[in-house]
Amino acid sequence: MLSDVTQTTDSAARYDDRPATTPAAPGRPSRRRVHRAWIVAAVTFVTIIGGAAFNSLPGLLIEPLNARFGWSRGEIGLAVSIDMALYGLTAPFAAALMDRFGIRRVVVVALTAVATGALASVWMTASWQLMLYWGVLVGLGTGSMAMAFSATVTNRWFVARRGLVTGILTAAGASGQLVFLPLCAWIVEHHGWRPASVTVALAALAVVPFVWFLLRDHPADVGLAPYGGSYVEKPAPARGAARRTLRVLTDAARTGPFWLLAGTFAICGASTNGLIRTHFVPSAHDHHMPITAAASLLAVIGIFDIIGTVFSGWLTDRFDARRLLAVYYALRGVSLLFLPILMAPTVQPPMVFFIVFYGLDWVATVPPTLALCREQYGEDSAIVFGWVLASHQVGAALVAFLGGVARDVFGSYDVVWYASGALCAMAALMALVIRRVKEPSDAVAAVAGLG
Repeated sequence: MLSDVTQTTDSAARYDDRPATTPAAPGRPSRRRVHRAWIVAAVTFVTIIGGAAFNSLPGLLIEPLNARFGWSRGEIGLAVSIDMALYGLTAPFAAALMDRFGIRRVVVVALTAVATGALASVWMTASWQLMLYWGVLVGLGTGSMAMAFSATVTNRWFVARRGLVTGILTAAGASGQLVFLPLCAWIVEHHGWRPASVTVALAALAVVPFVWFLLRDHPADVGLAPYGGSYVEKPAPARGAARRTLRVLTDAARTGPFWLLAGTFAICGASTNGLIRTHFVPSAHDHHMPITAAASLLAVIGIFDIIGTVFSGWLTDRFDARRLLAVYYALRGVSLLFLPILMAPTVQPPMVFFIVFYGLDWVATVPPTLALCREQYGEDSAIVFGWVLASHQVGAALVAFLGGVARDVFGSYDVVWYASGALCAMAALMALVIRRVKEPSDAVAAVAGLG
């Protein structure tokens, strides 16, 4: 009898944090507890904010570095493009490494790499050092905490509300932009670019204790089922991470949806990180807008990015992800066509409208893109999404570099805005022709049923 009671109690302890609570032991009142998955999601959110701190810097430092060292915008843009490309190319391998060594270890190493690169840049004197510290170290570090990190956490800890959680975690990058952009802009303007780099390094290091003590790799580590699902044992560490990552790429590359998803997401990266995040501030400064004012506008994008991404996650749980993507890209393209005529020395209402609109659309594309990866590729979806994210960053890298070159050649960013608007229109058409899977996976069906 005692062993039966012990078994029952152990079983209840294993499941009592699921969305629907199990009956409490006799004599104890039933009560609802916060599922551990939400704590893990909160730590992931804070981690992405810390890792995203560095992404606030490139657009702010183009002018100071140009003035201090005489480096061209093309040279500085090349360093930023290396960072963005490595950010994307690291992501799929990071997802596989998390399967091999665990999420905590990979993320702690990644945060340390970001801090090291940001801190080392304080002593740089040559452009190759900029490319090494900003491009390589920070690119590898932030790439290991990219959206594939969010996808891994979401896939392991959630069955229900995956779209919503994806939206929340994606919004973390915007939250980092919201927190650090005005701060870094103020530091750059009043104290120079070096203290801003130190601030980023300290922000990355400050997150490390939260990751190590609060993040867990799998629900089974604490005897729980994933939120909205059934208990499963933690799988054995997956060996051959690099081989598996390349195998998944080879398999996915044989399918049409992969190339359409990669193509649309490359345009997404080109029109956000590569274009607005890197070149909006210097472009506004070309029109005599103060750097702090332009940086504040990017921070406002961060505010509405949070709203738009979370809402997009909610919509993704309920509507066709392909149509959502088509609408998002079409609206983004139209808005970019109007941007050149909105630039002015002061912030006018039409510019505020553009910033709010663009913020709502900024990474609203992520939840439906991840949902389509999950629908098309099942248990390999996190790694596939990592490769799709690589295309996002390659697109961002190209525009970060070519945008700087275009400014050097034409003396204006106008041609870059128009070309990016046309690319977004192409992405809208590509999203609509992605084929649907006739029999969605159990996880997607569960999300649809609980949405």
